[in-house]
Amino acid sequence: MNHDLQKLLTWLSPAFPVGAFAWSAGLETAIVSGAVQDRASAQGWIAGNLAHGGIRTDAILLAHAHRAAGDAHALRDLADLCLALTPARERHDETLGMGEAFVAAAHAWPSAAYDALPRPCPYSIAIGAIAASHNIALDAVLTAFLTAVVQGQVSVAVRLVPIGQSDGLAIVAALEQAVSVAAMQCQSLALDAIGAVAYATDIAQMAHETLPTRIFRS
Repeated sequence: MNHDLQKLLTWLSPAFPVGAFAWSAGLETAIVSGAVQDRASAQGWIAGNLAHGGIRTDAILLAHAHRAAGDAHALRDLADLCLALTPARERHDETLGMGEAFVAAAHAWPSAAYDALPRPCPYSIAIGAIAASHNIALDAVLTAFLTAVVQGQVSVAVRLVPIGQSDGLAIVAALEQAVSVAAMQCQSLALDAIGAVAYATDIAQMAHETLPTRIFRS
């Protein structure tokens, strides 16, 4: 179990070379537009995506990839679905760029799973399948993944709003329960349960490329 925890801490650390720091998933647009301007609005934005948006969708797809590890056909179908559900070009580039980087970096941990992965491979699909190949429990993978995504979004807010480190940590602490609930629910949800209603995020991702000045890639 300690080895499982070590892998998750490494794979989902900001230091793992997937380039997560370069992407904001539309949050930069929300900050520029004024939709996110303080701790409360930043927390609300992230919480909404966790419960109703792309973060939840990725978690469900990760869970299915975890169960389908080693099945090339099933993983290909999941990857196709994942990409079909990306509403913006930059979101498409984000999930593929981080996914391919994750697969490349994870090769330091040998596994037969890599041969079954679709290429290119979306980020959530890669994490789910590779973690399963190392027999890491799904609940732990989902908790680590969702925590990392929330922390990444908070990092964007800390840098751009800015809200300060203390407010950023307060958001992470406030969303711990929501992360736990999402991780528990997404373990068993069918693909039919996917249905994002975080339209503001989708629009923000689409509009990001029109910003005159951009720090992030999405």
